[in-house]
Amino acid sequence: MTLLSFTIINEMEEKKQQLNIELPEDVAQGIYSNLAVITHSNSEFVVDFIRLMPGIPKANVKSRIILTPEHAKRLMLALQDNINKYEAQNGKIKNVEGAGGASMPMNFGTPTAQA
Repeated sequence: MTLLSFTIINEMEEKKQQLNIELPEDVAQGIYSNLAVITHSNSEFVVDFIRLMPGIPKANVKSRIILTPEHAKRLMLALQDNINKYEAQNGKIKNVEGAGGASMPMNFGTPTAQA
């Protein structure tokens, strides 16, 4: 098990807090996802992470994360900050057609298999 340690700075109260987070080995391996489906209600956002594989018409949700609207917005801002840092080091990420996930290529850019 890995132990991660973070310092959280609360700007409103000008306090620093130490946060220790345990990362079990099975979780540290991660789960690959190449599609996220996001839905929401007035009280929560649900993010389903899915893995699509070429030639397989069925895909399963691999992980579901449920967030409050406030945490969803914090996640969005944290992702934007990290994308900006990534692009500063590695160059712009190619724009994805149909932002919002509406046009995911189902053939992964590979020829269609035939038997």
